[in-house]
Amino acid sequence: MAKSKGGASTKNLSWWQLSLVGIGAIIGTGFFLGSSIAIKTGGPSAIFAFLLAALGTYVVFDSLARMTANHPVKGSFRSYAKQAFGKWAGFSNGWVYWSSELLIMGSQLTALGIFTKFWFPNTPLWIFASVYGVLGILIILTGISGFEKMENIFAVIKVAAIFMFIIIAGVAIFGFLDGEKPNNSITYSYEGLFPHGIMGFWTAMIYAFYAFGGIEVMGIMANDLKDPKQAPKSGSVMLVMLATIYVVSLLMSIYLVPWDNFTTDESPFIIALDKYNLSFVPHVFNGALIIGGFSTMVASLYAITTMIVTLAKDGDAPKFFSKVGKSNIPFRALGLTVTGLIFSIVVSILLPDKIYEYFTTAAGLMLLYTWLFILLTYRKMHQTSFFQKMKLYTGLLLIIIAVSGTWFDGSSRPGFLVSLGFIILIGIVTLSKRKKWKNEPPKKGQPTSLFEKGKG
Repeated sequence: MAKSKGGASTKNLSWWQLSLVGIGAIIGTGFFLGSSIAIKTGGPSAIFAFLLAALGTYVVFDSLARMTANHPVKGSFRSYAKQAFGKWAGFSNGWVYWSSELLIMGSQLTALGIFTKFWFPNTPLWIFASVYGVLGILIILTGISGFEKMENIFAVIKVAAIFMFIIIAGVAIFGFLDGEKPNNSITYSYEGLFPHGIMGFWTAMIYAFYAFGGIEVMGIMANDLKDPKQAPKSGSVMLVMLATIYVVSLLMSIYLVPWDNFTTDESPFIIALDKYNLSFVPHVFNGALIIGGFSTMVASLYAITTMIVTLAKDGDAPKFFSKVGKSNIPFRALGLTVTGLIFSIVVSILLPDKIYEYFTTAAGLMLLYTWLFILLTYRKMHQTSFFQKMKLYTGLLLIIIAVSGTWFDGSSRPGFLVSLGFIILIGIVTLSKRKKWKNEPPKKGQPTSLFEKGKG
């Protein structure tokens, strides 16, 4: 957020700049590696899963952007949930989001280890996870401002890596790479597009949605727009661009290599170009993936550290974690983050073969629980038109489909159970605090609705 000389925030972000920031912030290991799981699970039908996930993501961002434009508040969706349903909603929303970021951090940490094993295949995954975890903590300790300045560079690297793949894959498809056109690996029939049937497509939905994770952060950044009313437009343009990049690159991957050749051990883009004599390209591309993944991993580290401080200051976490050191570093909250890192590394030692799939499923589910609450909050607080209601119900349905599909796949079911464990634990704590909240007097002047006159 830009600052004026007096320290007040200045709204100097154009809608197209927010679109570009969103693209850079969302593209990460969820797409670079998670797309392999989607293809492995659903075959070529994963392309349709990504298109539907883009639609569901648009509905969520549009709802959050409209709330932000009409009533910008500190805490964004947490504050809106508290206004709509009470303190229990703000409390549980904050902890669900914190849990999702914790799991996302573990997922990204594991993905970085998998990418690095491309160069050092015999080195255990947990060693790389430890190295990247320590580097991430060091960056947090030295101050996040310097890293934020590098985020734009990292975003460009991530987008450039995808475009580099699209260009090289296009050259290969037209036969200019090795002198002859490759055979199309896609069979245009139900069996060819849906090799595992509707069930495979259903279970692939969670990985498609996970690749769009980060739009809730973009919704918060809508506060910095010159004209907050343009936030929905910014999200629409961003998601059209992102969905196009995702679908085109995945379609090219599946065109070059049969879908059943993809694994969770490598990015689909490296696998797709593996048969060509490109000695340096896979290494350059893998390096770009690591840089991009590391940026999102550190962003998750920062998110869960600052979130616990915010929760503590709002009275939704022990006040112990609200203290910030002289160097403006929340060491106590950071200690909790380090505990989460250690947990991720220990799990990667115990389950080296399935850890990324488990983390990705659980992280995606926790994120979708937050998105569900955003939609329910918007429905509760905003007077909506018939068209807006249909959009909301479509988004809700798509998210429910993605969540429920994880139960029917043996590989994603453990992730579902992990997310369910988090929800039960947060629910128990929330219920234990409701009696205390009921006895607290309401704040004077607190509105009953944020958007009593708003229209969808």
